[in-house]
Amino acid sequence: MFGIIGLVILFGCVFGGYIMGGGSMAPIIHAAPIEGLVIVGAGVGGLLIGNSVQVIKGALGGIGKTFSGPKYKKQDYLNVIFCVSKVMKTLKSEGAVALEAHIETPDSSAIFSEYPKLLKDHALLHLITDTVRLMVVSQGTLSPYAVEEVMENSIKTHHHEELKNADALATLAGALPALGIVACVLGVVKTMAAIDQPPAILGGLVGAALVGTFLGVFLAYGLVEPWAKRLSQIIEDEAAIYGVVKQIIIGTMHGHPMPLILEAARVGISHHNQPSFAEVFDGLRGK
Repeated sequence: MFGIIGLVILFGCVFGGYIMGGGSMAPIIHAAPIEGLVIVGAGVGGLLIGNSVQVIKGALGGIGKTFSGPKYKKQDYLNVIFCVSKVMKTLKSEGAVALEAHIETPDSSAIFSEYPKLLKDHALLHLITDTVRLMVVSQGTLSPYAVEEVMENSIKTHHHEELKNADALATLAGALPALGIVACVLGVVKTMAAIDQPPAILGGLVGAALVGTFLGVFLAYGLVEPWAKRLSQIIEDEAAIYGVVKQIIIGTMHGHPMPLILEAARVGISHHNQPSFAEVFDGLRGK
């Protein structure tokens, strides 16, 4: 919602102010398609040269995420707390063998099937199932510190991969002003080739060239850089749910009291998504 409001303010203030100052949109509309083709085409080409297909898809998809926001809401954090708590409770009360069916086929698991959104998030699901699988095959001989290190490496790797998408957009934002200058220089070259034309024609050619510089700066600092920054914030926000999983599993392995484990997991969640103490414990009582 705020992203759309921001776009309205951005375009309204820039072009509205230009028109209010007596400017005509005709030269910009006339020059924008060609100048935009040079700038955007060169930017996309640079993305293709400097990134893998996965990163490009993630970066372009990330633009949509800047409007929709983080995919995890308060209820998702509660569901993850409930799900992982049930898994660890089953491990303690029924033993590792009882968990094999749950972690090998989570789609048919009585525990995981209660949380369909979790089942669709393969990275988060694998963090849970792979860690528990490691505990099962090791038959209780694992050090909690060793498991924590494995989980931290897994989370770090996933986080690093996600940040590549925001970095790709940030790199594009840094390149767009220079690509605008490239478009402008090409326009100047075109102008110099028509130096024998009347001033009115030369003025139009110079104006078209300057539109290239304008578009490069406008796209970079008005759109792409804010998108890159917002996507980075979303990625950081979404990372909290992986910490919730780690806190519950490692806390249980250390033998800490369940209230302490759950509170440690809860307080690591961003305030706008953080469930209350009562929501966590009342929810678990009802499960």
